[in-house]
Amino acid sequence: MRLQPGTTGSIYRIEGMNPILRRRLADLGVSEGVMIRLKGKGPFMGPITLECNGQLFAIRRKEASMIEVKVS
Repeated sequence: MRLQPGTTGSIYRIEGMNPILRRRLADLGVSEGVMIRLKGKGPFMGPITLECNGQLFAIRRKEASMIEVKVS
């Protein structure tokens, strides 16, 4: 994921992610084609905060790097 804080993009592809985590994200509405916004990045390579469908959540940068986004 190559978004800057405050920018929005649509999820193009999610690959290589743990199936359990992928399912949890799907339960939050995170899937291909959905718009997502990067709200903030934690210091010292900490988690990033994302907004999708009005929900805020944080995930590790390692998992976030497996989400390909088309910036709009």
